[in-house]
Amino acid sequence: MKVPRKKKNESEEKILYPEVNIGTIGHIAHGKSTLVHAITGKWTQEHSEELKRGLTIRLGYADFTMRKCKKCNKYTTKEKCEYCGGQTKPIRRISFVDSPGHETLMATMLSGAATMDGAILVIAANEPCPQPQTKEHLLALEISGVKNIIVVQNKIDLVSKEQAIENYKQIKEFLKGTIAEKAPIIPVSAQYGANLDILLEAIEKYIPTPKRDLKAHPIFLVVRSFDVNKPGTKLTELKGGVLGGILKQGKLKIKEKIKILPGIKVNDEWKPLYSKIVSVSIGGISAKELVPGGSAGIGTELDPVLTKSDALVGQVVGLEGKMPPVWNKLKLEVHLLKRVVGSKEELEIQPLRTNEPLMINAWTARTVGIITSAHDNKIDVVLKLPVCISKGERVVLSRRIGQKWRLVGYGIII
Repeated sequence: MKVPRKKKNESEEKILYPEVNIGTIGHIAHGKSTLVHAITGKWTQEHSEELKRGLTIRLGYADFTMRKCKKCNKYTTKEKCEYCGGQTKPIRRISFVDSPGHETLMATMLSGAATMDGAILVIAANEPCPQPQTKEHLLALEISGVKNIIVVQNKIDLVSKEQAIENYKQIKEFLKGTIAEKAPIIPVSAQYGANLDILLEAIEKYIPTPKRDLKAHPIFLVVRSFDVNKPGTKLTELKGGVLGGILKQGKLKIKEKIKILPGIKVNDEWKPLYSKIVSVSIGGISAKELVPGGSAGIGTELDPVLTKSDALVGQVVGLEGKMPPVWNKLKLEVHLLKRVVGSKEELEIQPLRTNEPLMINAWTARTVGIITSAHDNKIDVVLKLPVCISKGERVVLSRRIGQKWRLVGYGIII
């Protein structure tokens, strides 16, 4: 979807709305956020605790316009080519979803995976490969069904040529037999901006914009929710709550009435929320309607108390009578991994058992469920918090191993 910025005879320049979501994933401190900053100019670590600790805690977002030089054909993000000085033309606009790499924030990464059309797996060249969350994040992509992957061998400025080659061999060996076995491996220094043109070219080649169904009933997945009012705002000037996330399919328009599921709990009963769209922002650009693509924000008439501090993360937005069901129980066809990854000891995964708790990621929602029945590869699960998701979709399963939740497989809703 494109909106002209200037008249045709003034400039070829266009404002491009984001049309694809690309996740940055990998082990903690391997340079994911630095890579996003090098490409977009934006730090995704905006929360006060993130700034204090220097790591990503919540999902971060940043957009950029992919451009190509008319003269030398190199890919860049600049209007004037930094390689030959020629003019560049916009190709498409892309949203980055920057995921946390710390093992205790795996559930947050899984929520982000539900919104990704492709991913960049960042692996530091100055550490042995693979590290625990390198394995776990790649496996999360496979379980979540994300297939378009690029591998970035980052921090090549910190190693010698021989060390970089040895690390490259480790990466190739690690990728054997995985969903990323044939993925390109791009050596990069995010700190110094080296090889970013090669990475951009790989993004254009290996992570295409998916076909979107604009005629389907709209499904908007909430990944963040905000109260945008500053302390002391006058009552007459208060703005309604804002929902951030991605539109999987269909369209949503300003002034359209929306339904939000599962909603909120009132007197031990879950009640849907209803509101109206008052504004739409796609990649920071105001629009009259929302179409599938990159990250977006919906301004609503909701009481901002309901949306503050990500309180509505995991909710699904749509139209009355045209939404997926809300589940308090799930029947799943289970596909288990062979071994646990993400920890130093990769234990063999045992069959799921009756009365066992599972953490379940359903689209951007997460809940805990108790298995009430387990036979062959099918289980029945009672959920502590309801989820809204379509039948036939995948949900990601984690079980308690030691003191942590570890990925064990996925289930298909039947």
